[in-house]
Amino acid sequence: MTPARAPRADAVRNRKKILAAAGEQITAHGPEVGMDEIAAAAGVAVGTLYRHFPTKTDLVVAAVAAYVARVADDAETALSRVQAGAHAVDELTAFLGRVVEASVTDRAVKAAAQTLGAEPGDRGDEDRAGTAVAALIRAGQADGDIHPDVTVSDIYLLFSTAPTDQPSAARARWLALVTPGLTTRARQAGN
Repeated sequence: MTPARAPRADAVRNRKKILAAAGEQITAHGPEVGMDEIAAAAGVAVGTLYRHFPTKTDLVVAAVAAYVARVADDAETALSRVQAGAHAVDELTAFLGRVVEASVTDRAVKAAAQTLGAEPGDRGDEDRAGTAVAALIRAGQADGDIHPDVTVSDIYLLFSTAPTDQPSAARARWLALVTPGLTTRARQAGN
């Protein structure tokens, strides 16, 4: 059995460009956007797009998986900062804000996944994110900064109720309002 070759650098670049363009095009035009439009936005030939993603469902599944991988990386990076001395409550709150902002674009991709019946198969990145978020919560609870009854499920509930269809100011206000539900800190007037 021959070992698998690493993909060429241009193939990796093209895949990233296609995934980014898919997110942008689906956000702008909805799940009905054509593969031709996605390829044009990515600056690649349609054949290149289809070599990477034979169907739109394959493309949307990959776009959702890329989003989940970014969230997992972000959660692990936040946890690393806590392990290096940062405050867990600050890292968890900032993480929540970053995920909500990223979800503004990726909300449309997730909606397209539902429309197309696309189900990501590998849950490894979801598990990585959950593990890192659980560790952030435990660290904040150990510091006395996060309520003892807060769980990873609570964080996911917050993600699912975030006002991702609202302007940035509304999302910032939402974060200011929900943070006291997680933390033992009192909310400051004006927040």
